[in-house]
Amino acid sequence: MDEDQKANTEIIAVSVDGVEKQKMMIDRVMMEYEIEVDFTLLTDVDHRVIDRYGIFNEMAPETQPIPHPTTLVIDKEGVIRWRMTEIDYRVRPTNKDILAALSVLD
Repeated sequence: MDEDQKANTEIIAVSVDGVEKQKMMIDRVMMEYEIEVDFTLLTDVDHRVIDRYGIFNEMAPETQPIPHPTTLVIDKEGVIRWRMTEIDYRVRPTNKDILAALSVLD
C-alpha cells in the first residue's frame, strides 16, 4: 500500500462483541502474536449494522450470535465496491486481494 492509499484508507472491524470481549481479543492477539491491533473496532451488540449488510449468521446459537466473516471495500460515497463473505470463519481474503480491490478506487 502506497502512502496515498494509507492516507485515504480506513480499516474498521465490526463485531457483536461488547467492549469487554473486544478488549480480551485485543489482549489475546497482542500476547499470542505480538501484533498490535491498530485499527478501529466497533461493537454492534444488537447487530443493526451487521443486519443492514445482510451478513448476520442466522444459524449461530442465540447465546453467541456472530456475523459471517465479511470484508468490504467501501468508497468515499458509501458504495460497496468489493465484497467477500464466507461461511467458514477461517477463510479470509488475502492482503493482495484487498489491495487489488483498493487499487480500483484510485
